[in-house]
Amino acid sequence: MNDRNLLEKYKPMALVTGASSGIGEQFAVQLAAAGFDLVLVARRAERLAALASRLDAEHGVSSTVIVADLAHPDGVQRVIADTAALDIGLLVSNAGFGLKGPHHENDPGQMSDMLMVNCHAPMLLTHAFIPRLRARGSGGIILTSSVEALLGFPNSASYAASKAFVNSLAEGLWGELSPLGIDVLAVCPGSTDTEAHDLQGIDRSKLEGVMSPAAVVQATLDSLGDGPTFIAGAQNEEMFTAMAAMPRRDALMLLGDAIRQSLLPRD
Repeated sequence: MNDRNLLEKYKPMALVTGASSGIGEQFAVQLAAAGFDLVLVARRAERLAALASRLDAEHGVSSTVIVADLAHPDGVQRVIADTAALDIGLLVSNAGFGLKGPHHENDPGQMSDMLMVNCHAPMLLTHAFIPRLRARGSGGIILTSSVEALLGFPNSASYAASKAFVNSLAEGLWGELSPLGIDVLAVCPGSTDTEAHDLQGIDRSKLEGVMSPAAVVQATLDSLGDGPTFIAGAQNEEMFTAMAAMPRRDALMLLGDAIRQSLLPRD
């Protein structure tokens, strides 16, 4: 979908969570370039403010910043309340993070926060925004998922499960909303060149087929009307199509080995 059609279909505003870096930042950049006014949501106030200033100056748009931690229920409620009067036609629920390593070695508090950000936040944001989109008679919802949603992932078990929730949510909402002219898409990126690898203790030198955030976002926006799910990158699509054709036990063991070999040694 080109910029003109994108803006015409979902104008005038887009909301992006997790906008301070990576894929979320690229959603903000590309949507601003297409002419959208923005609501930018993340925890890091200085990064958000700098991004908003840059996008407004470069593209002549207006960006609103909401500093919120979506691991806490009041963060989600702040986003919902602070946008109540805004005409947002495109919701990009992108915020999320992952944990790697054996399930029993991960911190329970971090796992709980991950479920809040990855599952609870998109569930409540879509619940709040769907009536607004229905009242407008049009709109779009993008949920950032992962190729890890497509199978169980040993050594990434809870993260993969959280993204399976996102895919299932997107599929259900697509069935409810597409007849009403509201597009829903879960994008499933593979390895993407973001700080998430470093935060999860992944050795970047062990990764293959890494995509840029810009390429992931461009492909997603091009596919927004083709929900409910989309695997970003031809190499990722080919690999997971092949995995789906394998005996599931064999696929799980291969994936678990691949992740284990990509992890840096823990202290």
